[in-house]
Amino acid sequence: QVPLVESGGGLVQAGGSLRLSCAPSGRAFNTRTMAWFRQPPGKDREFVATIINWSGGRTYYRDSVKGRFTISRDNAKNTVYLQMDSLKPEDTAVYYCAGRDGGVLRTIASDYDYWGQGTQVTVSS
Repeated sequence: QVPLVESGGGLVQAGGSLRLSCAPSGRAFNTRTMAWFRQPPGKDREFVATIINWSGGRTYYRDSVKGRFTISRDNAKNTVYLQMDSLKPEDTAVYYCAGRDGGVLRTIASDYDYWGQGTQVTVSS
């Protein structure tokens, strides 16, 4: 059983919006840092955005999504979201939710302890 479950992916035209959600699939657990990664077709998995569960929910984004994507979390539901606006064809990828027990922002996939199965986002031109 994968620890995290993503939802909200789909097909959208360029300039459109999608909101991804990520929640624990079974047992409740608290992760101090959550993140979204993506894997474009034929490429390696890459960091998208991350948020920590304290310090005012500090966030960090990859440069290409700044101003278009917003990561947020609902601590009561232990759920993290990725609001994606002004989508571009180059945003097409499988998007993965990840969590780590440490409370420091990290952008490397191997630093994360828990993963979801991924959700496909396709942006048509």
